[in-house]
Amino acid sequence: MYFKKTTSFGGKELSVETGKIAKQADGAVIIRYGDTVVLVTAVGEKGKQEDKGFFPLTVDYREYGYASGRIPGGYFKREGKPTEKEVLTSRLIDRPLRPLFAEGYVSETQIVAMVMSADTENDPDVLAVTGASFALFISDIPFLNPVGCVRVGLIDGRYVVNPTYAELRNSRLNLTIAGTEDAIVMVEAGAKEVSESVMVEALMFGHNEIKKLCALQKEVKEAIGKAKRETVAPKLDEALIKEVEEKILTELREALDVRGKNKLASYQSVDDLKDKTVEAYAEDGAKQKEVAKIFDFLKEKVFREDIMQNRRRPDGRRFSEIRPITCEVGWLPRVHGSSLFTRGETQAVVTVTLGTKHDAQYIDDIEKGEVQRRAMLNYNFPPFSVGETGRIGQPGRREVGHGALALRAIDPVLPSEQDWPYALRIVSDITESNGSSSMATICGGVLSLMDAGVPIKTPVAGVAMGLVMEGNRYAILTDIAGAEDHYGDMDFKVAGSREGITALQMDIKIGGVNAHIMAEALEQAKQGRLFILDRMLETIASPRAEISTYAPRIFTMQVPVDKIRDIIGPGGKTIRSIVEKTSCKIDIEDDGKVSVASSDADSAERARQMIQELVAEVEIGKNYLGTVTRLAEFGAFVEVLPGIEGLLHISEVADYRIRNIRDELKEGQQLMVKCISTEGGKVRLSRRAVLRDEKGGGSEPRPERERNERYGDRDRDRHDDRSDRRNHPARGGRR
Repeated sequence: MYFKKTTSFGGKELSVETGKIAKQADGAVIIRYGDTVVLVTAVGEKGKQEDKGFFPLTVDYREYGYASGRIPGGYFKREGKPTEKEVLTSRLIDRPLRPLFAEGYVSETQIVAMVMSADTENDPDVLAVTGASFALFISDIPFLNPVGCVRVGLIDGRYVVNPTYAELRNSRLNLTIAGTEDAIVMVEAGAKEVSESVMVEALMFGHNEIKKLCALQKEVKEAIGKAKRETVAPKLDEALIKEVEEKILTELREALDVRGKNKLASYQSVDDLKDKTVEAYAEDGAKQKEVAKIFDFLKEKVFREDIMQNRRRPDGRRFSEIRPITCEVGWLPRVHGSSLFTRGETQAVVTVTLGTKHDAQYIDDIEKGEVQRRAMLNYNFPPFSVGETGRIGQPGRREVGHGALALRAIDPVLPSEQDWPYALRIVSDITESNGSSSMATICGGVLSLMDAGVPIKTPVAGVAMGLVMEGNRYAILTDIAGAEDHYGDMDFKVAGSREGITALQMDIKIGGVNAHIMAEALEQAKQGRLFILDRMLETIASPRAEISTYAPRIFTMQVPVDKIRDIIGPGGKTIRSIVEKTSCKIDIEDDGKVSVASSDADSAERARQMIQELVAEVEIGKNYLGTVTRLAEFGAFVEVLPGIEGLLHISEVADYRIRNIRDELKEGQQLMVKCISTEGGKVRLSRRAVLRDEKGGGSEPRPERERNERYGDRDRDRHDDRSDRRNHPARGGRR
């Protein structure tokens, strides 16, 4: 059945269309906002499915080149593996939707979002999240509660829903929120040090807009929605729960108590107890599976009771207490910057490598085409960090997501390219993990940046928070680990400076988290963040004054735009010659900015001087060591700067009369000359002025004296000739 609904949202037209495209999918919608169009489909396998122990949901988001009128780069000229933006948006769709499927639904399900048209104003990512909810909600898949997604900006003190790309560039906040009518369920944010109160206000503003999207989905479902598949929520045997609980409760509490134990020892104690409990029911295989599920249920029950009733965390810490922190910098001898950050049993080795513009990353962007990224952050999570074996290959979605979160937190405090022309790459290798390695990456990344001498604006730290809630009672936990992350009702990661938040990531599993709880949680996170910052600054208080001796030195200079061709030379001959002679990297921008990079400062300076000579202008009154290039009857042509010649007139060669220029000068001869005129673009030179300066005759001679000096011999000859004619006998003169 074809159906289309159009409404106004955020000052623009939003339309949803179904029943025309992808009709064989369980649910499919075309969602349009401006000229950005996204097709989203949802398909769930039919028939009885086996419970795999996890919900097999797959989300694929793709941005096609044709959507923005571009042909993909590369040899094959077609889309290849997902880009980082596509991976992050797939996660953005997955995280709010996954917890909202009906309990007991275990069929393999796939959501595919395809960007089919992209304007230069509206980012399709938030449309894809809302579109995925639309497709699921109108299908027969048991997805019972619609989700909306919006982006919130803060421009000139005003909150803006779904700001354009251009507006975001001037925004202090880039906040993506997904939620149901009742609650926010997912948050991603990057910010320029905004306060906690501003963040809470933005969250509430965004949720009010989300409610409109949820109401729209309900309206569409009433018109064309399918009946939902029946699902049976799994139920545990209450009698068996009580029986197992009576047997193992005391031992389970002891096993879950990690005070004085490391993570692996605690996990082993719990696993041993589980094996023992399940083995006790070996006579009944079906009951063994039930007992295994009951054991996991009791683990969560014990954890939540200890938090809510006993006000005690598994490791005995106070709710606001952070595990012990140690920091080291300069840990690796040859890298440009390095740090070792350890918090409890989470540890990150983070390095910084400095490079030139040639090292920047070029990526395809649906808005601008190919764009350059000068700051990169790569996060690696090898299996040994959690005491496991596994394949090490290209990064998965989790690694990409954690790296993007860490870069989002650090990016606002990096120096601008105009102030500091380096490209930089941060790499975080997690060597041990028990809670929030992404926040350890932020802390270690900032330490290694300061160790590398990167002039960051201010230090940044990150902390992972948790929330456990029962009815109106709740507990906010700082620096969560282990079971606190797994069994909590909300986990959120907050990064920022002393002045405010730079990044926020939040996943909420329950409703009822109001503005008051949000504000309290963010304030407790701020105190934790400041504590971590103090520990970091005890190790290194500010960026080093000098970069590593192994890092390239970059010198910048500005040249006239019309001189760029002189630096490059015919076919690039001139610039290649400079590179060969100095072994430097040279970048020239269209606006005349020239960057010279080398790990050898002397070589970089030599290259800079060679470029300076190529673009220098001849100045009146300045002396130059020139080379005679050719001679003429009236004087000589002298090259005073590379490619710039001036005329040295015969009268300006010496402070006496010269009959033949070749008696004084020869081609290839070097001599000091002074520029006396550049009128009409023609350079006139004087050697006589230099000689006069050397003799101390700084002031110009009187005109009559100058005439005598210049023409004295000629006048004297003329005088002698006249005297001879007067005294000749034919004229009656004296003999």
